[in-house]
Amino acid sequence: MLLSAASGAADAFVFICVGQVFAGVMTGNLVLLGASAAGAGEEGVALRVVTALLSYGCGVAGAAVVGERMWRRVPVMLLAEAVLLAAGAALWAAGLVASDADRLGLLGLMGLAMGIQGRVRATPTNYFTGTLTSLVGRLAVGAWRGGDGWVAGRLAAVVAGAALAALTVRLWSAAGAVAAAALAVAALLVETSVGPGRAGAGPEEGKPRPDRGNPAGAA
Repeated sequence: MLLSAASGAADAFVFICVGQVFAGVMTGNLVLLGASAAGAGEEGVALRVVTALLSYGCGVAGAAVVGERMWRRVPVMLLAEAVLLAAGAALWAAGLVASDADRLGLLGLMGLAMGIQGRVRATPTNYFTGTLTSLVGRLAVGAWRGGDGWVAGRLAAVVAGAALAALTVRLWSAAGAVAAAALAVAALLVETSVGPGRAGAGPEEGKPRPDRGNPAGAA
């Protein structure tokens, strides 16, 4: 839930402050890319979308390699995400993001962090269409599961994280990226505090499932 909230906060900050794109919702970015190719949308949005897509992809690829080769991969990946988000928050707070090129660099940091987060756990924490589809489908047929409260909680966490970031931008713009970084750090602290108790988990723990993109299994 903390990572879901971090995702919502990062996407809200990037959309509001960097320029009408997302750090982690690549479906939305692809739609924006198509619209910009047809001449719609803000000027320069295509370049921002491509930057987001490339940085997110690099984050995913790097995290996938780490996931295959490193012991205690989850804390390491969460640490990398937290460092990237904290760096972005510091740059924004210091007023060092002034030009369009600076904004692209900040977007690259945020996209890289979201790509890493996308590989941290099998449970999706930065894209939720399949999660929502599965949850509503089960509710419609009366097949509520014991863990669906947590599923609904993750959806609520995205909204809460986005609202927190947007409110921060509104009240104190310089701290706009702090919420995402703080939530990622909180997730890291939770992971490291409970990790030793789960040391006996199998080698597949936390790795993305084959059905990850399937609405029937994404939740």
